[in-house]
Amino acid sequence: MVGKATISVLILALLLLTTSIFIATVDLRSYLYPILLPRPGGRFPCSTGGGPLMVYMYDLPRRFHVGMLRRRSPADESPVTAENLPPWPSNSGLKKQHSVEYWMMASLLYDGGGGNETREAVRVWDPEMADAFFVPFFSSLSFNTHGHNMTDPDTEFDRQLQIDILKILRESKYWQRSGGRDHVIPMHHPNAFRFFREQEGIVRAKLAKLLAGYDDVIYEQSFASGANIKVSTQGMRSSKFCLHPAGDTPSSCRLFDAIVSHCVPVIVSDQIELPYEDEIDYTQFSIFFSDKEALEPGYMIEQLRQIPKERWVEMWRHLKYISHHYEFQYPPKKGDAIDMLWRQVKHKLPRANLDVHRSRRLKVPDWWDHRR
Repeated sequence: MVGKATISVLILALLLLTTSIFIATVDLRSYLYPILLPRPGGRFPCSTGGGPLMVYMYDLPRRFHVGMLRRRSPADESPVTAENLPPWPSNSGLKKQHSVEYWMMASLLYDGGGGNETREAVRVWDPEMADAFFVPFFSSLSFNTHGHNMTDPDTEFDRQLQIDILKILRESKYWQRSGGRDHVIPMHHPNAFRFFREQEGIVRAKLAKLLAGYDDVIYEQSFASGANIKVSTQGMRSSKFCLHPAGDTPSSCRLFDAIVSHCVPVIVSDQIELPYEDEIDYTQFSIFFSDKEALEPGYMIEQLRQIPKERWVEMWRHLKYISHHYEFQYPPKKGDAIDMLWRQVKHKLPRANLDVHRSRRLKVPDWWDHRR
């Protein structure tokens, strides 16, 4: 009896489907076309929503990246892999402050443990499958290595590297396709890429503007005052508040030193750009003062003294909870500084894609940008 009833229901459903197709209320093309049609260019639109960011890394000669780590080492042009990646030099001093490009490259080379589903970005070998393109040019290290000041004769080596990398990029069809908008070029040092960073292609590489984190092997570094950072870090860890006045460059590591030392930052600035601020609320663990307030005698000290102990403990606990987001390390870990940077790239991609698609249809170049 049950079998006959089931057969009757199936026959009725088949009749209804046939009738719907006959009177054109069901269009099977809407169901079959996504399967039958070929994919244009590999990846579907908005493919970054779910899994990790697919990143294609340009295969550049070592002189653009790790070749700068050991200037006296013999010439070696073999491909850089996770197995032969040179460690960051332990005696590099202030250069460690500007090492974000090294850790980003290392994260893409790493291919072991954890699985792709736990990583924010993974390397792909087919550029047609890429969401973003990483240019492993150590622009900050190049300035530090080839020219310590603006008049250093060795700065010409840095300039030539910039000329050569621009030539490579401008000949790439993927750079041409987007005008560099979906390319990542880390420029952490204020003088990185200084000869050509204002050129149109580099300016359009909006993903290049990334704020870095804290190198967890930074203890050998020295401040401009000459004080050893290891001593300073110990002082931070034993202090309740750490002053972070605005510096002369956006690349200061004072804020990150305070965060990883679990010392509540006291930030003095009217116009500071903070990393990951779309995800992290700095008011939960930092105190902010304007430039005007900082110039008022005694005002800051009085305000800090009025903060209840319970509030300070709450901020201190929050610092311990989020501090791993500001640490560079290899092998990379979920939620560390580089993982967070790749998340920022992922967040910026929709706007970059919007600019690319809009520029392809506009009859007047840059009309949309000019009207805003």
